[in-house]
Amino acid sequence: MKIVLLGYMGSGKSTIGRVLAEKLDYRFLDLDDFIEQKEKMSIPELFKEKGEIYFRKKESEYITMALAESDKIILSLGGGTPCYTNNMSDILTLTPNVIYLKVSVIGLAQRLQKEKSDRPLIKNIPDADLPEFIGKHLFERSVFYQKANSTIECDNKTIDDIVSEIAENLV
Repeated sequence: MKIVLLGYMGSGKSTIGRVLAEKLDYRFLDLDDFIEQKEKMSIPELFKEKGEIYFRKKESEYITMALAESDKIILSLGGGTPCYTNNMSDILTLTPNVIYLKVSVIGLAQRLQKEKSDRPLIKNIPDADLPEFIGKHLFERSVFYQKANSTIECDNKTIDDIVSEIAENLV
């Protein structure tokens, strides 16, 4: 069984993915880490040196490659990954376990304020403007996120609650 986790940055894809992988005895793979390993450079370096079009093309290739590596894998996508090329359609054909980790704008803003320095996309956005920035992005991306096979509402839930809910809903 292959499980794909998607959602906005800060939604907990990597944290939830690791805990779920441990619970199910699956391999966890973060797509960004996988791309960095294959390309032998960081995501920011890839964008800077080869451009976003190159990155998005490779991202699409690596999704298929990552999901082909093992039947017992949990793949965490980048926040924008489902929104480019045919990524979402391709993912949905590879597994029926595509899960959207949904967090409210306020919840995301609270989480992301604490880690802005690690997030190039938002590091220069004032805290007061962060909810509006996130809301705009979520509006643009929600059409893709909502194509997931299931949605887990994550606000006010513990990691264990979310992991259990995912495990109960797997196909």
